[in-house]
Amino acid sequence: MKTIIVAAILLLTPTVLLASEARSDRPHWSVELKAGALFPDTAGWGGSSVGEYGAALAYKPFRQIEVGIEGSYSRGTGEGLQGQTTAGEVLFERVPLNLFVLARGVFDENQWLVPYAGGGYTRMFYRAKVKDQSTTEGSVNGYHARAGVQLLLDRLEPDTAQNLYLDFGMHHTYFFVEGRYTRAEVDTVASGTIASVSENLGGISCLGGFLFEF
Repeated sequence: MKTIIVAAILLLTPTVLLASEARSDRPHWSVELKAGALFPDTAGWGGSSVGEYGAALAYKPFRQIEVGIEGSYSRGTGEGLQGQTTAGEVLFERVPLNLFVLARGVFDENQWLVPYAGGGYTRMFYRAKVKDQSTTEGSVNGYHARAGVQLLLDRLEPDTAQNLYLDFGMHHTYFFVEGRYTRAEVDTVASGTIASVSENLGGISCLGGFLFEF
């Protein structure tokens, strides 16, 4: 009986060691999928709130720091641009492209809650189409800042998490919620004047989604 037990331990030991070494390396990439609501600073650009959907890809030069690119899309309808006369229903669309640096407060790979914050440069692409009439489109520079908290999901389904790592190299899966403020101003001409009016095409976004680290 002792011989069998010793043999079993010897057979299992390499497996245990391999499992412990399997995640000895840290993740180097992250992918985010997110959705939520944008509350525009300029109410005329689509109403008080519109849906927003986005994704991000980032590289981690260090465990707590990452640099990346994020894109999102939102659309809404309204009666016109502030400071400008339009007729009929207007479809407003925004596509901000963000380059960012982000810091995540992760100090243990099994940490349940991880706070994070960051920001960076924004290039805001926009379009306003008056029904059966003209279309106004363009892009402007801006900036953004965001912060949130992420919840580790690995420990809820450890077997699934291990399989995802072995099959796809996915270290961790998180659910997160975040707030983001974007400012990207465009100049419009006030109705009946030659004066220009600056309007912020961004606003406050409340988003949630999933983060995957590889």
